[in-house]
Amino acid sequence: MVVVLMGVAGSGKTTIGRGLAEALGWRFYDADDFHPRANVEKMARGLPLDDDDRLPWLEMLRDLMTNCLERGEDAVLACSALKESYRERLLCDERVELFYLKGDHRLIEERLRQRTEHFMKPEMLESQFADLEEPARARTLDISTSPDEIIQTIKRSLSVSRG
Repeated sequence: MVVVLMGVAGSGKTTIGRGLAEALGWRFYDADDFHPRANVEKMARGLPLDDDDRLPWLEMLRDLMTNCLERGEDAVLACSALKESYRERLLCDERVELFYLKGDHRLIEERLRQRTEHFMKPEMLESQFADLEEPARARTLDISTSPDEIIQTIKRSLSVSRG
């Protein structure tokens, strides 16, 4: 199984993803680590990515998830997956579970302002929310609760869905 944690920058995907993977004994992958250098440089200049920038990145992530499933490796992937078309590429198998980390703009902006070593700048949050198409096929989690509570909620959900 692959769990995909989606949401805008600052929603807690990496923090929750690492904690969830550790709690389950699964591999953790951060989609940010798979961006081509040109994408990272563009974002570091404060420029949002467009669909053309994201396409090779999404294909790489889809290949990663497919390879995990073929190897029988359970994994957690933290990925913004803001648009439905992106999620269609990522939801490549019925063993991929999508969780949407949802929060309000003010909370997320506050979190981004506390970051110092990340390429996503708080000023780019507007473009993230502008691109966000809330998913119909996802479990939605409120990020105003603690990461530990969110991790426990996901774990309970996975135990139910896996039987």
